[in-house]
Amino acid sequence: MIEDEDEGSDDPNLHLELNTFRAQWMSELKLSSGASGLSGRLLRAKGLKRPQDIAREEKATELFLRAVQEEQNGAVYEAIKFYRMAMQLVPDIEFKINYSRPPDTDRGGGNYMDNNVDGEIEDLLSYFEEELTLESSFPKICTPELDLTQMHISALPSEILMYVFRWVVSSDLDMRALEQLSLVCRGFYICARDPEIWHLACLRVWGRNCTKLVPFKSWREMFLQRPRVRYDGVYISKTSYIRQGEASLDGFYRAWHHVECYRYLRFFPDGHVVMLNTPEDPLLVVPRLRTKNIRMDSVLLGHFRLSQETDNQTKVFAVCKKMEKATEFQRNRYSRRNPPPPEAEHSFHVGLHLCSGGRQTFSKLVWIHHSCHITYKPTGETVITPFDLDSMYTPFFFARVKSYTAFSKQPL
Repeated sequence: MIEDEDEGSDDPNLHLELNTFRAQWMSELKLSSGASGLSGRLLRAKGLKRPQDIAREEKATELFLRAVQEEQNGAVYEAIKFYRMAMQLVPDIEFKINYSRPPDTDRGGGNYMDNNVDGEIEDLLSYFEEELTLESSFPKICTPELDLTQMHISALPSEILMYVFRWVVSSDLDMRALEQLSLVCRGFYICARDPEIWHLACLRVWGRNCTKLVPFKSWREMFLQRPRVRYDGVYISKTSYIRQGEASLDGFYRAWHHVECYRYLRFFPDGHVVMLNTPEDPLLVVPRLRTKNIRMDSVLLGHFRLSQETDNQTKVFAVCKKMEKATEFQRNRYSRRNPPPPEAEHSFHVGLHLCSGGRQTFSKLVWIHHSCHITYKPTGETVITPFDLDSMYTPFFFARVKSYTAFSKQPL
C-alpha cells in the first residue's frame, strides 16, 4: 500500500528539475576544474610559483638553514633531523638556497658576498688583509680558538713568526710545506705570501739572473712558473736492453740476458748534483740520495747550472767527477808507501733539456749531450770523448720523495 502511494506520488516536473540541476552542477564542476588546471599551466609557463609552493620552499629553507647552524655547533644528530625534514618538503632545496651571510656585528665585517656577486674572490690576499683590519684596530696574525693557559703563537711578534716560516721552508726550499701552512688560517695565508720569502727562494734558484721581476707579477709567480729543477725528489731514468750471453760448452744453445739499469740525478739548492748509474732498484737507492755524502761506488758528484737559451728553452748543464773515498785517503796518509796519484782525471759533462711531462711541471729531462773529459796531469792535455745518444739514453722523470724535506737543518 505504501509502495503504491510512492509510485503514485511521482511528479514528472520534479524529475525534470532534478535532471536540470544535475546537468548544471556537472557543467560548473567541469569549468572550475578546467580553469584551475589552465591557471596552473599558465603559472608554470610563466615561471611563477603558486602560493602553496612558495610557502613550502620557505619552510624548507628555514629548516635547512637551521640544520646548517646545528651542524656548525656540533649537534650532528639534530642537523640530520632538520636536513631530512627540509628535503622531504623540497628534495633539491640545497641548490635553491643563497648562502650569503647576514651582517655579523661581532666580527665587524659586512656581507660575505658583497664584493663579488659570483661568489669568487679574485684577490684573496687583499680580502684577508681587509677582514683582519676591520675586525680590530690592532690586528693579530691569528687568534686562539679555545681558552689557553699557555702562551699562544699569536702572541709572537711578526718578525719571529716570519723567522719560523723561513725554518719551514728551510734551505731545501720546501715551498710545498709553506703552501700547506697557509691553509691553517687567514693570518698564516698572509704570512705565506710574504714577498721576501719568495724573493729569497728565487735567489737560491737563479742567483743573479732573477734581479728583474718582469714579466711576472710577483716573486711567487716567478718561482712557480719559471722553469727550474726540483729539489724535493730525484730524477730517474730507466734503461733496458737485451745482451747476448756466452755459448754453452757443447755449443747447443746461447743465453740471452734482459738487462735493466737506472740513472739517478739528485739536485741540491746549493748547486751540487749527484749522478749515479746502477742496476739496483729505486726502493734501495732513493733513500741513500738524501744527502751528498753517499757511500756507494760509481757515485759522481759535481755542479750544475741553468741556462736560458734564445729559443726559450731551459737547459741544465752539469759536470761530475768520481768521489774520493775518505777511508782510502786516511789509510794512505799514514802508510809508508803511498800509491802514486792517478795520472789522469776523468770528468763527465752532461747536457739536458728541462721540460714538463704529464701533470707535473719541470718533471722531465731529455738528453742533449754526454761526454767524458780525460785530463792528463803531467802534460795538461785533455781528451774529449763524446757518447752517442741512442735509445739507451732514455729521459729522466721526476719522483717526489717526502723524506728529503722531512727535516730542516737551517732556515732559508
